[in-house]
Amino acid sequence: MEYINDININEAVIHILDSNGEEPILNEYSLELDEDIYAFLYKHLEKCLKDEELKYGRFNLERNIVKEIAQDYLNGVDNNLVNLSKELARQLFIIMKSNVNIPSGDLIIASITTDQGPMIAILKMDYVKNFTHEVQFKDDKIGIGIVPQIAGLPGSGQKIQKAAFIKPIIEDEKYNLMILDKQKSSKEDEYGANYFINTFLGASIITNERDMTRTFVKAAENWTRKNITENAEKAEEIRTAIKTKLKKEDTINIDNFSAELFTEQPHVKEDFSNYIKQQGLDEEVAVDKTWVEKKLKRVRLNIDKQIDLYINEDTYHDLSKFEIQRNGDGTINLIVKNVINYIEK
Repeated sequence: MEYINDININEAVIHILDSNGEEPILNEYSLELDEDIYAFLYKHLEKCLKDEELKYGRFNLERNIVKEIAQDYLNGVDNNLVNLSKELARQLFIIMKSNVNIPSGDLIIASITTDQGPMIAILKMDYVKNFTHEVQFKDDKIGIGIVPQIAGLPGSGQKIQKAAFIKPIIEDEKYNLMILDKQKSSKEDEYGANYFINTFLGASIITNERDMTRTFVKAAENWTRKNITENAEKAEEIRTAIKTKLKKEDTINIDNFSAELFTEQPHVKEDFSNYIKQQGLDEEVAVDKTWVEKKLKRVRLNIDKQIDLYINEDTYHDLSKFEIQRNGDGTINLIVKNVINYIEK
């Protein structure tokens, strides 16, 4: 996956999309990007671009207003961000008014420059409930209370649920969008859940290397937890083999890997392989080395549902500090060695 490391905000506009109103409240001016506002937007952009649920997308072939006006801006045909942002706000507001399950919020449209080229960023800032103090005068005395603020924006430490980053469309390029579209747990309204990608952006998700790697690791762990319940030695063997493959190989063939793990257990080999593929993976899994490096920095172990261990990768492989002993009966010993100091938390 292409990771974005450098971001520069050129211009940004905010609009109010309150579905209780008849029309969106559209801004006629760009935001004044002073130090605080710039930092606020930058942190949200950075958090979205680093989110593990960020996916590749591609605009569908049919006509779509978002695609067309964004490309006009990126290609220099119309460089008025305020006008572009107003049209995007109108389109999203129409969709919001057609479905009561879509939450109100503010829409921020930003022109950004990155190490992967220019982009238009779309951030849907769903309102969060904040509280503030209220000062009242009663009989010449001061009374201070607490009142809710219903239309608060997510703070820089909070995560945005829906965002998109639009690139210039280049022929034969595999993707032209990066999309963050987190869904609520409720599945009562499929239309409401998928409005951002399907209806507003008019796009389709494209599986990337990080998606494949994450899915493979999660599926292998889930299978191991479900099927290797009373053999810690075999579970440790599987997990170690997965980590080794992720570090050494650029691609993992699921069938071949399963055969290596379960040489003398053809039925188990087939079950493992089929389970992994049923998670939406092809036989060949492309490994995202950047994700792997980040994922394996720390090892988190829950032992017999009673003990938690958090170990960095170097310590996990340092026999002078930590060792795994196989007892030959399916159990293992996890030994922490040469402790000089410890604290209680």
